[in-house]
Amino acid sequence: MDDLARHADDLSALPPSCGPVRLVAVDGHAGSGKSTFAARLAAALGGAQVLHLDDLATHEELFGWMGRLREQVLLPLSRGESARYAPYDWTERRFGPARTLEPTPVVLVEGVGAGRRQVRPWLAALLWMELDREASWERGRRRDGTGLTGFWDGWTQAEARHFAEDPSRSYADTLVRQLPQGYACLAGPRTTAGANRTVTHGSQDAPPY
Repeated sequence: MDDLARHADDLSALPPSCGPVRLVAVDGHAGSGKSTFAARLAAALGGAQVLHLDDLATHEELFGWMGRLREQVLLPLSRGESARYAPYDWTERRFGPARTLEPTPVVLVEGVGAGRRQVRPWLAALLWMELDREASWERGRRRDGTGLTGFWDGWTQAEARHFAEDPSRSYADTLVRQLPQGYACLAGPRTTAGANRTVTHGSQDAPPY
């Protein structure tokens, strides 16, 4: 069993935090690699479901998605019911057809602000992608190209304001650093004991975001 699989087993062994679900947040700056890590962790968990917070945010409410998350996802899961949410279409600028999220043993919530104070009471664990904001933003801008320069200019201001008012990193159980191959998972600020682990699962040809 590799280290990522062991880390997945550790998460699976945590007490449920949202009804029967162990809700695990993957937070970090935009461009820090949250989506790719969440996908690899989901695979190590045997195909865990991943909720992308980009599906709940909108152009007008970059961080104003908490009400939708609570009503459409957290409350149903806490009752052991299937969650139904309408993902936002960033091209059409409207919400699309509803999707279902089942109350499986582990559900990952991935996105900037996934570890905000209103979400933390529902979480079994909070993971933070350990890449500083300037490097993350530069990588995100490079990924998205010059066509989204205006959006990124607005985003960086909104993200900086969000984390200044509602930081996540200081509450993280695990800090995740991307390596040339795989990840290093380190004890986070909230963790008081436990050995650091180097995770070597995954290939180098996957995009680092």
